[in-house]
Amino acid sequence: MTSPESQSPAPQPSEPESRDRVYRSAPAIAGGVLLLAVAGWLGTDAVVSGEGRTPWMAVAVMLLVVPLVVAFTLRPAVYAGDDRLRIRNPFRVIVVPWGKVASLRSSYSNEIVTESGAKYQLWAVPVSLRARKKAARREMRATAQARRAMGRDGARDEGRGSALGMRAGLGGGPGAGPVSDGPVRAETDRIVDELRGLHEARREAGSAQGEVTVRWAYEVMGPAVAGALLVLVLLLAG
Repeated sequence: MTSPESQSPAPQPSEPESRDRVYRSAPAIAGGVLLLAVAGWLGTDAVVSGEGRTPWMAVAVMLLVVPLVVAFTLRPAVYAGDDRLRIRNPFRVIVVPWGKVASLRSSYSNEIVTESGAKYQLWAVPVSLRARKKAARREMRATAQARRAMGRDGARDEGRGSALGMRAGLGGGPGAGPVSDGPVRAETDRIVDELRGLHEARREAGSAQGEVTVRWAYEVMGPAVAGALLVLVLLLAG
């Protein structure tokens, strides 16, 4: 018989890990990559072909510019989990449990408001007024198309009973476009709607309670400050 000491404990079932939803701005990433490519090309050319203090000035400017470009284009992201919202802005990382979120606002910028009244902007989810106007025009066209289809089918099949009337009312008549699942919304507005839904569903959960934490991104600020000081020293040295 096997002694109790030699028996291995039964393996515990592993709990499934919830993956955060990640939101980032594709246009910002594309613009950041383009800016970094241009800065790298110009800076490398100045270092290789420059004379006198030009190579040193090129290095200093690149040390200043590259971290700032990364901070404002590639770095911003929003991580929405079941328990908390993690916001990675250019110079800060803010972690807000859902229980501490009072509201999510969307006007000229998207931001969250905590129960203490603090506001944090969602850099990775920028507001596009152009996209909002485009979505509003699409919504107006879809509504007008559905009304025209309903009117045509109602006049044509008036004597056929309520079956065709219901079909026309749902936009299923001849010439009608696909039925919309809801109002047409801009991409960033849909993201804010998703965050609001997650907040409503999880704000009362026990694991979604805690304190708001803010951490400064010294890994970005340090090189940028060093580059600015180096540029200033080179300019003062004449």
